Order: sequence, then C-alpha cells, then structure tokens
Amino acid sequence: MSDSSRRHWVRWFVDYSALAIFLAAYFATGRNLVQASWWLVGGSALALAVGLAVERRIAPFPAIAGGAALLFGGLTLVFDDARFLKIKPTIMNGLFGAALLVGLAMRKNPLKLVLGDAFTMPEPVWRQLTLRYAGMFFALAAINEVVWRTQPDTVWVVFRFPGLMILTLVFTLSQVPLLMRYMKTEDLPPPPTE
Repeated sequence: MSDSSRRHWVRWFVDYSALAIFLAAYFATGRNLVQASWWLVGGSALALAVGLAVERRIAPFPAIAGGAALLFGGLTLVFDDARFLKIKPTIMNGLFGAALLVGLAMRKNPLKLVLGDAFTMPEPVWRQLTLRYAGMFFALAAINEVVWRTQPDTVWVVFRFPGLMILTLVFTLSQVPLLMRYMKTEDLPPPPTE
C-alpha cells in the first residue's frame, strides 16, 4: 500500500471510526445512549492515537471533532444524561458556522486557508462559498435540534451517523459546479491514453 493510500485510509479511520463504533455500540447495548457513549469516548481516543501514531500529528479538524466527542461523551457519562451527546452536533455546527462568519467579518477567509491551494477564485466567490457553508452548518445545527427533540433516540442516532455525513456530502457535491470553474487544471493528472 502506498504512503498516500495509507494516509487516506488513516484519515477516514480518524474521521469516522468513533462514530461507526458509537452506532454499533448503540444497537449492541440495547439502544442505550449512555452505555454507547463509553464506546464513543474510547473510539475517539483510539482514533486520535492512531492518527498521531501514523501521521505523527493530529490534523486540526479531527482534533476538534475528537476533542468534542471526548468532552460531550465524557459529560454524558459523568452526568448520566444523553442530552449532552445530543446537543454536540448543534453546538459544533453552530460554532463552525459562526467561525466562518467571524472570519469573513475580520476580512479573513477560513475556507480559502483550507482550500486555497486547490482553487484560484476571486474574493467575491470565496465569500459566496463561505456564506453557503456557514448557512449549511447553521442548518445542520437546527435540523439536529429538531430531530433530537422530536424523534426517538434510534432515529437521532442514525441521523447523527451516517445522516449528518450524507447531508454534508450532498451539500458539498452541490457546490462542485462552482468549484470546477476555478479548479487549478495544471494540478490534475493527465487523461488516460488508452
């Protein structure tokens, strides 16, 4: 396995393994959110440790997500109250949306810092994309509030993972036409000749 392929799989593991473990543990523990939180906390710690061991660093987004899982999962366990776990997506998505808006207000663009190497876009387009992503994060926070407050725990757990991931992917794919106009074509591999 090549080094880049190994890194790709490690990133997937770091990003999604704790949530997959949590989903499996929820059903394996008889649909008990608090008991499944033990697995979420353990899975998050393991994912961060694997990321650190393989990549010799913890990337910022997995560090934030893993730290939040440890914090909210820990609060769930300490207080024996699954509401801490349920509000995590609301708080985290709200913070991500707010961070994007604050970045724009400070005349910085967080998305440009993350994606700037892959795309050369005029500032108004970066601003438009940032506003769209901020809106997506706020929408995900609002949807999470509606789901956990109105639906049974099983619906919320499946919404949490893989539901939120699917919604984020669908939104990101909806932005591809905009991004394709500004992709750096010299970075693309040549087309196959046969």
